[in-house]
Amino acid sequence: MLGQLRRNSTANSTKKMGADLLLDELVKQKVKVVFGYPGGAVLPLYDAIYRNSFHNILVRHEQGAVHAAEGFAKSTGEVGVAFLTSGPGATNAITGIADAKSDSVPLVVFTGQVATTALGTDAFQEAKIIEITRPITKRSWQVTTAKELPEVVREAFKLAASGRPGPVVVDLPKNVMKEFASTSTSLAKTGKDSLKMGRVAREKLVEKLRKSKKPLLLIGGGIVSANASQEVRRFVEKHQIPVVSTMLGLGVVPKNEKFFLGMGGMHGTYAANMALAECDFLLNVGSRFDDRLATNPSEFAPKAWIAHFDIDPHELNKIIVADLAKVADAKDVFQQLLKVNFELGKIDQWRLQLQSWQKQYPYHYQQQKGVIKPQEVIEEVGKLTRNEAIIVTDVGQHQMWAAQYYPFCKPRQLITSGGLGTMGFGLPAAIGAKLAHPETSVVLFVGDGGFQMTLEELAVIKQYDLDLKIILINNHALGMVRQWQDLFYKKRRSQTIFDKQPNFLGIAQAYEIESIKLDPNNWKEALADVFSQKHCVLVEAPVPQLEEVTPMIAPGSSNHEMFGIK
Repeated sequence: MLGQLRRNSTANSTKKMGADLLLDELVKQKVKVVFGYPGGAVLPLYDAIYRNSFHNILVRHEQGAVHAAEGFAKSTGEVGVAFLTSGPGATNAITGIADAKSDSVPLVVFTGQVATTALGTDAFQEAKIIEITRPITKRSWQVTTAKELPEVVREAFKLAASGRPGPVVVDLPKNVMKEFASTSTSLAKTGKDSLKMGRVAREKLVEKLRKSKKPLLLIGGGIVSANASQEVRRFVEKHQIPVVSTMLGLGVVPKNEKFFLGMGGMHGTYAANMALAECDFLLNVGSRFDDRLATNPSEFAPKAWIAHFDIDPHELNKIIVADLAKVADAKDVFQQLLKVNFELGKIDQWRLQLQSWQKQYPYHYQQQKGVIKPQEVIEEVGKLTRNEAIIVTDVGQHQMWAAQYYPFCKPRQLITSGGLGTMGFGLPAAIGAKLAHPETSVVLFVGDGGFQMTLEELAVIKQYDLDLKIILINNHALGMVRQWQDLFYKKRRSQTIFDKQPNFLGIAQAYEIESIKLDPNNWKEALADVFSQKHCVLVEAPVPQLEEVTPMIAPGSSNHEMFGIK
């Protein structure tokens, strides 16, 4: 859909304006798409985009630009790029940058800035974006001369993609974009640092694993970032070791894999959470033991010898103190383990117990005649897409239902906001994922709350004729917050019920996007028709307002203390 960014004949000049030097570096970094919104401070940059025929996806809000870049990056593993203007343009991007930091998404965000001569004067649309973004980026730069720009851009891309991936910000004063400087032909290498597991750690780990009677593997989003899914699958198949995933690790091991227990944590499976509670050996690679998984850290995996490998040293022993904690690249961990010939002990009883829990306590919901259940809609989408679609979600109940009921079978198949839980993430992220994968089915599950936060990006879908299927799960409520109010605040539903809503089909019509509202009497047939079409369709699915996500672990409770079990 979008080709590589292109340069014109002026690329052979000995001196260029800063804006042109920046675009040249993007070509060298093999950037495929940029998401941006122009403004006064970036006029020189957008003029260079015009002169060089660069592809800039014109979003309708700066937050949308960063979320779209996240969707692109999460679905490809490549660095996402956004162009924003100064002041409010830059501050509007803060939520997206913070979201990327939390979920380890490689981004380079270029922000416009007032001229260096006006810095610190509270000039029109000046914001101290370096200070603002420092806590939520790996690093933030402010370029003060055009000459240094190419080197800063190269370093920014390298840093965003290396180690634990994350966002970086490059602030661009307007005069620097217009200043002339000599070109540079050097190119920094990008990619991840390779941090080794080490022989001593490997031998200790294998020794404990061989002696365990109830071993368990815990995998997280770090496996996806390290492109280590194949190694994990080979390790699981070779040793037939039970596996639990975090939400961001879904798809690393296929849902139908015999020894995959599903997602652990607050809305995880009974089998996964009981495995975490009962295991005597836990190998965690690429998960940071966040509070949605380790719901009660003091009682987490109380019987287990714990090994934790993570590429970020700050995550080790931060929440759970491990018996073996080591900085290492996830891919190397499993490559090293696969080189060692060893067999697990007698764990047949452990496997049988886990399989019994899986069979006896699966995810479940109550079907109801004449009512569309959200879980059933997600299952039906799985069938219509043959389990192969890229699934993008917003945040809330529908997000958890998607994680529970869509049969993920490959990495980078679930694109969602994990750590920050950002409502409004879904629609722009789906745009980024679709632009990255024009030939792949991309489905967005979004709630009626989150949809209204970034629905202006429907204009982008129409402008670029993106074949997205948008499933709007409409319960006339902020469903997850309402669920917590019912459970923990004696059903005091303060400001969580939408008594008045817009006409969502009318909104889609305003953007010239086809839409349909599902009828409980023939909704499956209607949905099948939607997925047979080759253009965007907004599907409004009216669902019960009081439907809850189950099972659930109450805040502060241990993994085995689930309620809502079948």
